[in-house]
Amino acid sequence: MRDLPQADRRPAGARRRRRDFGRTWWGEAWVTALEQRARLDPNRLPRGRSYARGGTVGELTIAPGEVRAAVQGRRARPYQVRMRVRVLEAEEWDRVLDAIAAQIGHAAALLDGELLPEVAEDVRSAGTDLLPGPGELQPRCSCPDWADPCKHAAAVCYLAAGALDADPFSLLLLRGRRRDEVLAGLRARRRPAEATMAAPDRSQPGTDPGVDARQAYQRPLAPLPAPPLPPPRPGQPSVLSVDPPPGAGLRPEDLVALAADAAARAFQLATGSGDGGLSLDLEADLARRAAALLGTGRGLAALAASAGMPSWELLRWAVTWQHAGRGGLDALRTTWQPAATDVAEGRAALDRLAGQGPVRAWRNRLTRGELQLRLGGDGQWYRFVRSGSEWVMDGPPSPDPDALRSAD
Repeated sequence: MRDLPQADRRPAGARRRRRDFGRTWWGEAWVTALEQRARLDPNRLPRGRSYARGGTVGELTIAPGEVRAAVQGRRARPYQVRMRVRVLEAEEWDRVLDAIAAQIGHAAALLDGELLPEVAEDVRSAGTDLLPGPGELQPRCSCPDWADPCKHAAAVCYLAAGALDADPFSLLLLRGRRRDEVLAGLRARRRPAEATMAAPDRSQPGTDPGVDARQAYQRPLAPLPAPPLPPPRPGQPSVLSVDPPPGAGLRPEDLVALAADAAARAFQLATGSGDGGLSLDLEADLARRAAALLGTGRGLAALAASAGMPSWELLRWAVTWQHAGRGGLDALRTTWQPAATDVAEGRAALDRLAGQGPVRAWRNRLTRGELQLRLGGDGQWYRFVRSGSEWVMDGPPSPDPDALRSAD
């Protein structure tokens, strides 16, 4: 994570359209505090949640003690929303930092740039709370609606959860201190403990006799230290401080998605769970990225547009990659001419189907009715079924074509 500036700006409404709020622990905790503890009008919050998904909120400006945003309503000029958050007093911040410093693991994680969810419980046990309580949120809007909050202000309250999803240090900024100030306070609390550690006696300074070079080179080599363990999960990309310039052809969400994909690939390399896609060509890597988007409800159409191909075709690639990886993509896109003896087993498997008509063979593809078996160059058989005028893979490959026939 990066250090937050005094005021952190990020696009909000457009990239969270039709998404739930609170996708991480901190974002979910914010939504829970908003709906259950902050004592805002419960009848207005659902309207704000729907309004937030409509993409009418401009960019969020997060600063100590407040969130500001422009929200487009029915009038031509956007309404100005300002959500104030109570800033913690100096003595409260002392309790916060003392509580975090008391837990070595939590303090170390914070100094390393990670705000663990357990920090919230540490702080609460010390008598303070990072999450807003009754009366600590004061949303205000320039619209004529008298409700507290109006739907425009409630939308900004929900979108603040997205800021915490992207960087939970935003909560510390809302409570009055930037990330570097919090880290400086923790480091200051570590120095007294380090100073009490036993120091070498320097009252009688001596002369270092040095080491004989011959003896130094004759000493056996010390074993190499064990490599550090990889992190438990891929890192999360930081939020862009500014958007790409207009006309650059890049969207902020595309850059964030690429950064998240790079982190996942680096995690594979660090854990030995894969090669991070380094051996893939451009089209295979495109299929891999598309497969990662299946079931998420976002990004596939945009990725297809960026690649200059129809969405339905990229969807076929994604499904194929999900079932069979690179071998399946080769079976989908290419043909080759095997020997007749190589496809005899597949032909026999299709012949055993009842009521499907004759088997038609073309190169490495055997078709009977709505089922097609394709022999890959890797010796695997791939099963395709007809979908309209196209063939779509519907399962993993097998070296035994009968196993694919029986799945029909």
